[in-house]
Amino acid sequence: MGLFDKAKDLAGENSDKVDQGVESAGDFVDDKTGGQHADKVDQAQNFANDQFGGGDQGGEGN
Repeated sequence: MGLFDKAKDLAGENSDKVDQGVESAGDFVDDKTGGQHADKVDQAQNFANDQFGGGDQGGEGN
């Protein structure tokens, strides 16, 4: 089992914390960029949640 697989398993066990972290990181980027890249940030958040978290953010805006 590779490092990525271990990280994915660990994230799956703590999906609520992963979702919170992804959301916080996206909010931070939006704040620092004045929301200029909100669409890209949302895409990145959705991708990260699909890969590691619960994936329940579903395109909601920030």
